[in-house]
Amino acid sequence: MRLSPSPSSLPSRRPALLAALCAAVLAVTGLTGAAPTPEPAAASAAALPYQDPSLPVPQRVADLLGRMTLDDKLGQMTQVEKEALVPQSDLATHRIGSVLSGGDSTVSPNNAQTWADTYDSLQRTALTTPLGIPMIYGIDAVHGHNAVRGATIFPHNIGLGATRDPDLVRRIGRAVAEEVAGTGIDWSFAPCLCVVRNDRWGRTYESFGEKPELPTAMTSFITGMQGQTLGADPASVLATAKHYLGDGGTTGGVDQGNTELSEAELRAVHLPPFQEAVRRGVGSVMLSYSSWNGVRSHGHKYLVTDVLKGELGFTGFVVSDWAAVDQLDGQSGFTGAEITTAVNAGVDMVMVPHDYTRFLSLLRGEVNAGRITMARIDDANRRILTKKFELGLFERPLTDRSYTSTVGSAAHRALGREAVRESQVLLKNDGDLLPLSKSAKVFVAGKSADDIGNQSGGWTLGWQGRSGDVTEGTTVLEGIRGAVTDPSRVTYDRYGNGIDGSYTAAVAVVGETPYAEMRGDRPGAMGLDQEDLQTLARLKASGVPVAVVLVSGRPLDIAAQLPDWRALLAAWLPGTEGGGVADVLFGDHAPTGKLPVSWMRSASQQPVNDGDGKSPLFPYGHGLTYDGTTDPDPDPDPDPVSGCTADFRLVNSWPGGHQAEITVKNTGTAPTSGWTVDWDLGGATVTSLWNGTLTVAGGRATVRNTSSNGALAPGATTSFGYTANGSAGSPAPRCTTG
Repeated sequence: MRLSPSPSSLPSRRPALLAALCAAVLAVTGLTGAAPTPEPAAASAAALPYQDPSLPVPQRVADLLGRMTLDDKLGQMTQVEKEALVPQSDLATHRIGSVLSGGDSTVSPNNAQTWADTYDSLQRTALTTPLGIPMIYGIDAVHGHNAVRGATIFPHNIGLGATRDPDLVRRIGRAVAEEVAGTGIDWSFAPCLCVVRNDRWGRTYESFGEKPELPTAMTSFITGMQGQTLGADPASVLATAKHYLGDGGTTGGVDQGNTELSEAELRAVHLPPFQEAVRRGVGSVMLSYSSWNGVRSHGHKYLVTDVLKGELGFTGFVVSDWAAVDQLDGQSGFTGAEITTAVNAGVDMVMVPHDYTRFLSLLRGEVNAGRITMARIDDANRRILTKKFELGLFERPLTDRSYTSTVGSAAHRALGREAVRESQVLLKNDGDLLPLSKSAKVFVAGKSADDIGNQSGGWTLGWQGRSGDVTEGTTVLEGIRGAVTDPSRVTYDRYGNGIDGSYTAAVAVVGETPYAEMRGDRPGAMGLDQEDLQTLARLKASGVPVAVVLVSGRPLDIAAQLPDWRALLAAWLPGTEGGGVADVLFGDHAPTGKLPVSWMRSASQQPVNDGDGKSPLFPYGHGLTYDGTTDPDPDPDPDPVSGCTADFRLVNSWPGGHQAEITVKNTGTAPTSGWTVDWDLGGATVTSLWNGTLTVAGGRATVRNTSSNGALAPGATTSFGYTANGSAGSPAPRCTTG
């Protein structure tokens, strides 16, 4: 249903006061199909404090709460899938506060303009309620505005973790926010801050890495998406830290499984990124489907209310995952008991997403029975409404069309290409096969060489993604042809047929095909498929040196094939800008990426993580450049006395504080049983620390290993991180073993 007013009949997110006037008129005239609400006191536009943008947000929220009926409040706690809103007028009838598009929800034709028109139509419906409370619209823009054909698709998080570049990730957050805002949508379910500990997990590529300091550093995405202050500029989009808590640590890497850890381990490994997200002012937190020691996160009051909202001081709102509340009892379909458990645990908004009439009826019954208090309902509403006011939705409810043209813009695609080339990790380069000469005769093969869907992965124009021409972009093959001096010297055959000894090199672009959660779990083998193996066999038989570009959302089991390859480049899931891969292959940019996860020797080695005493094929942090050395930040000369070194790296800083990482390396010839690092704090005060045990005395910090990272093989490394008040200075940490 498309409402009759034109896009210019209500304000976009740039004009400031017209929406308040419209809302006041609606409040006076009672334009609604729902049950009546109390008549607002004083019917002039200037008389309603919640409509006055000059007043402080807490005052506006308090005034609006005082005017809301129970139906208004329950509706604000309800999020509904767009496709389930039939008729669209139900959005106003049931006072629904939020709409979302799930992974397969789309518009027709699928372009930015249609998305913006759809958003504005829904928002106009929401504004017809007596109080004129705008909806907030959520979507999984997890690596770009990936539901919109033509949008810039950035590398998935695992590739961004390989860049070790928080500022790049911040700039990507800003670009995604602009493209999302250009379609009207004001809330993205990103970033995923999971710490992946088992690569069998089908969401591995949604993680920035296996150690907490890496996702913690990449919370810079939140600042990019929201801005320094939420709503301070018209492209500000509400960010979501997800999935709270421990979804990357489930036993066996099973999606929606059970994370079996002590509280100390949960806090050390999985909590730090969320702590930093809260410090950055993230507006929402999404809970995990997974359980912690048998208790589902959606019903875990200690983790949600006591730790997140209490200890960490989170003031935004908590949203459930898709249909997660109605799965609390292990069966589909809502029950009142499930709703009470989730809301009392601290869930503020429930992603229903379909049967909203039953959900609202049950929620109302639980409140009327006293099993959910009005204080809890008001707290949830206060949190949700605060973010709507901060975003400026009451003043600017409709799409700012000045951002619509940024969807897939040249500037954003250039940023995507920069991210791709920074994410490439060169794992092997025997005989300096790479970089290839631009005048070389090159044979290109592999199912992912000319497939934009494969190189983008899951969550691209659909939940699970798919192979093929899913959106606009540059494939790796097109990037290669654009990089060489004579494209006629580049031959392509997907299966490797027709290669002979006349070629300088063969580039095989192979790996995984798209998947997402659930379907992406790999409990068995983790190697290449038969097509890839047969293609590689044809290339090997030709005698031409082979460079493999691995397109995948995680490390794959390739140790048996590795001796046949002269070079191996981990390209991850680069998205739409395949030219960034070619930039590295042909030397326009030397590779600088470092592994964000340990690379297994075989699938049977899973889980394998830095500091666990196992010997991976390639360790966490490995990455070659074109002079054959690990890059960047090589370890300092070995200390023959202590047997270990400690490298300090400033991860982030802000007025009054900083975040740092210290990497410990065993430089001796025997395994360590433990290590100790100490340094002068220079007046700073450590506020949190992970992957170590801290003591402070005499202005010096001393960190000792935990039970899980003290044993280091010769040459192995581990890291710990911390946040602190005060300046970082130039510390010179000292490491000793034993």
